[in-house]
Amino acid sequence: MYFKQITTPGLGCFSYVIGCPTAGEMVVVDPKRDVQDYLDISRDEGMKIIHAIDTHVHADHVSGAQELKSHTGCDVMVYETSPVSYAFTPLKEGDKLTIGNAGLKVLHTPGHTPDALSLLVTDFSRGNEPWMLLTGDVLFVNDIGRPDLVGDAKLDEQIQNLWNTLYIKFNKFPDSLEVFPAHGAGSLCGRGMSSKPSSTLGFERRHNAMLGFDSYEAFHLAMSQEFPARPKSFTHIISTNANGAPLLERCPMDLAMDPFKFEEKMQDGAVVIDVRDAAAYAGYHIPSSINIGFEPSLANWVGMVVDPKADILLVVDSKEGYNRMRTELHRIGYDRIYGYLSGGIQSWVFSGRPVNKLSIDSAQDLQNCQADNKPLSLVDVRTPAEWEGGRIPGAKHIPLADILNGKYDLSEDDHHILYCAGGYRANIAASYLQKHGFWNVRSLAGGYIAWNKAGYSTEK
Repeated sequence: MYFKQITTPGLGCFSYVIGCPTAGEMVVVDPKRDVQDYLDISRDEGMKIIHAIDTHVHADHVSGAQELKSHTGCDVMVYETSPVSYAFTPLKEGDKLTIGNAGLKVLHTPGHTPDALSLLVTDFSRGNEPWMLLTGDVLFVNDIGRPDLVGDAKLDEQIQNLWNTLYIKFNKFPDSLEVFPAHGAGSLCGRGMSSKPSSTLGFERRHNAMLGFDSYEAFHLAMSQEFPARPKSFTHIISTNANGAPLLERCPMDLAMDPFKFEEKMQDGAVVIDVRDAAAYAGYHIPSSINIGFEPSLANWVGMVVDPKADILLVVDSKEGYNRMRTELHRIGYDRIYGYLSGGIQSWVFSGRPVNKLSIDSAQDLQNCQADNKPLSLVDVRTPAEWEGGRIPGAKHIPLADILNGKYDLSEDDHHILYCAGGYRANIAASYLQKHGFWNVRSLAGGYIAWNKAGYSTEK
């Protein structure tokens, strides 16, 4: 049996290839939208892709099932009651697929979504005992799937489904069964996933707090607590996956644009995302652009800030940077990408067009302001858990998600210094506020980490 886990950095997504080189066939489970990795494996290992299986209708990334079908003619398989509008091969509880020495058995495992499935995997060349469990988004390493994405009306039902799946259905399987989830650290489909890509049922039963409740009432209470902020992209991604994602060849691509064409598209309402680092953006940037620097969690933050249906322009340093960013955006359903500024920010500057700056204060600057009792508004944009763990004296807490949703009470005329852990989120928040009329907003270089390293006082 051939088995391979494929990681999508940033989104924390895992997909799987299961096949048999002797039989010359393979299956892809939860494929990412850019499918070249699977096509390469198919070619190199001599295995034809015959099935693309989605364990559920994903909320955080666009499925590559339609893309794979267009390239290979494979059939697309989902659970029989899945709310999708495209043609698919239905799977139901107990169905079995055999691919040479590999065997897959379908389990209905609702809880993250009502129509989710998991796959028991057996390598018949080793024996008839199941070896692995592909759990989709219902069970992660050190966490379980969030039940709230289908809406408040079904929350209680979903919590009950989670309990039934995790505590009753999975309970009949041995501790030795290996667990391979659809997500790891970086995903917003849970609350505390480990960076470890796999586990065993036994280890999770002993060390995953969400599997340690002794009553349904206690489990229900824990699963009714606050979950990570839902990005505005999730609704769009769910709809895209339910309707069948458009093929990438149909997405607009104007590629390189001179400043005149770039500005013309801006005037038509396009959103400008500047992916340079915080220092480069601070030096000068296009007015009204949003700074979302290129780091592993970029896709999640784009999903928080930018409307998925917006026309998008990119400020990058090279065509290679544009291609990389375009792939990241396509993975989360942002398809209206019209190109990038040819020559980067320098071409904009040399064209004589206006630029803005975003001042960055150091920890020492902030300490001096506080020592001199200079009036300023210090805003901590970190999560509630980070805030409770320690903060800079005098700060007010407005999580980044609240700022992006307009839930803040800040004067446009005050001097605001924003900080997060290291500066990345603060720059997103500062560029967002600057876009909305805050002329004297700044970010703290190095954030709370720099403040701590400088030895200044903190409070809890």
